[in-house]
This record gives sequence, C-alpha cells and structure tokens, in this order.
Amino acid sequence: MPICTLLARHTIALGSLLMTATTAVHAADWSDNAISYWYGTRFAEPGVEGPIAKHIAEFTHVDGYKYGSNFFDVQVLFSNKHDPADGGDNGATEVYAIYRHQLSLNKISGKDFKWGPVRDWSLSAGVDWNTKNTAFAPAKRMIVVGPTLNLDVPGFWDFSVMYRSERNHNGLPFAQEHDLHFNDTYYLETAWDIPFQLGSLPLKWKGFANFVPPKGKDGFGNATVSETLVHLTVLVDVGELTVGKKDTFFAGVGYEYWKNKFGNNSANTPGTEANTPFLNLEWHL
Repeated sequence: MPICTLLARHTIALGSLLMTATTAVHAADWSDNAISYWYGTRFAEPGVEGPIAKHIAEFTHVDGYKYGSNFFDVQVLFSNKHDPADGGDNGATEVYAIYRHQLSLNKISGKDFKWGPVRDWSLSAGVDWNTKNTAFAPAKRMIVVGPTLNLDVPGFWDFSVMYRSERNHNGLPFAQEHDLHFNDTYYLETAWDIPFQLGSLPLKWKGFANFVPPKGKDGFGNATVSETLVHLTVLVDVGELTVGKKDTFFAGVGYEYWKNKFGNNSANTPGTEANTPFLNLEWHL
C-alpha cells in the first residue's frame, strides 16, 4: 500500500490525537518542538530473517501549562525491502504515535511535595497508536494510566507504573484471531533527557525504556512472554559548538535493545530480539 494511501486512511484518527495533544498549547507556560532523524541497519521485526535497515523521521512536541504537561510524538519508519510492504517489493512504512499527559501534584496543590530524589509526583495517562502497510497489518490501540515519579535531575527523568489496555490486529490469513484484545496488565515506562558537560563539550543523554509482562495469547494462539525495550542516545549540542546557538541542533549516536518484541518468544521466533546501533540528528524549531 503506498504511503499516501496509508496516511490518508488514518487521517481522522491521527488528527484526533493531534487535537488532543495540542488542546492546552494556547495556555502553555512553555513549549518545545523538534524534528529528528534516525538511521540504523540492524533493526528487527518478528518473523523476518536477518537485519532490517530503517530511515526514521520523527516530530516531537512537549509543553507545560498551569496543571501539568503534554507530550506528543509521531514517527514515520521506512524499512528496506527485507521488511516488505504487502503485495510489493518495496519496504514497508509504519506510522507510530504516542501521547502522554501529566497532572502535577505540585502544580495542582500549589505546594511543594519534593522528597529526596523526587521533584514532583504526577498522574499520567495517554495512548499509543500505530499502523503499518505489511501483510500483518498491525493496528495498535493502547491506553495507559498510572502514577509517575518526576525525578530531581537536570532536564527530566520520569518513571511511571501504568495500567495498560491494548487492542491490535493480525491480518495474516492463517491467524486464529485477527482482532485482538490482549489481557489488561501493568506496564513500566521511563523516559529521560539530561544535559551534561564532558570538559568543554556540551552533551545530553536521552532515551526511554519500558517493560510489558505477559499479556495473554497472540493471534496464533501462542502465549506471550515479557517484553523489554531500551532506547539510549548521546547527543552533542552542535549548534552551541559551531554558532553559539544552544539547544537547537544536536547530532549523535544511539543504541536500541528489544527483547521478545511484541511479546513473541525470541527463542522460538526470528526477528524478536534486536541490538541496533543508530545515528541520530535532532533539530529544535
């Protein structure tokens, strides 16, 4: 399926996410928008033999307002031919969107609940949404809600314990079930973006990680297993080094580890464990 058709089919759903993510922007105390690009040659997909090269374009919006914050991120992932689109020789295209909202205890109460390494306590909620033009045709629709610890570091580091509910799709004709509602379960999620100096070199360490326990059976009737994803990046503030423009343009490298991808057992299914170095560029608008 061409990317233009793929995107057109889901315009309403993605538009709803964008409207939700930007509802509070008019009242935002601060906001930041960034465009990023990643490239790696050792990505993996369940059921696909051998590594996959991917170009990834990303848009990120974050803002803070009177009672909390909003985070919205959308990625468009372009695979090479080793991860083919349905009915063609071209590589597949995936769109993955995330929205998270946090309500701050400090902001709502007007009091300071800082305690030890914790700067603030928040209630987080959000959605994950994806679509991909492969024969599998995934359609992830995940809702999460739960408490978050906002750690007291330069930049930010958040750790959340979530309730998680996921629906998805398996378009393969031999699947036992095509429209899935996995078992609701807990979900651990953390994300960080921390600036630091190495001598005179301005850097930042950013990333995210999550853990999903077994969530019932997949579309083939197989029991899912625990899934772990860790994504790490170290970026140099190139803008500050070259033209004295801080926090504008970054370049660096990263590493992604994904074990039992989508809950598939890596001992039984190829492509479910990935060790992926990648290049990363980031431009703040």
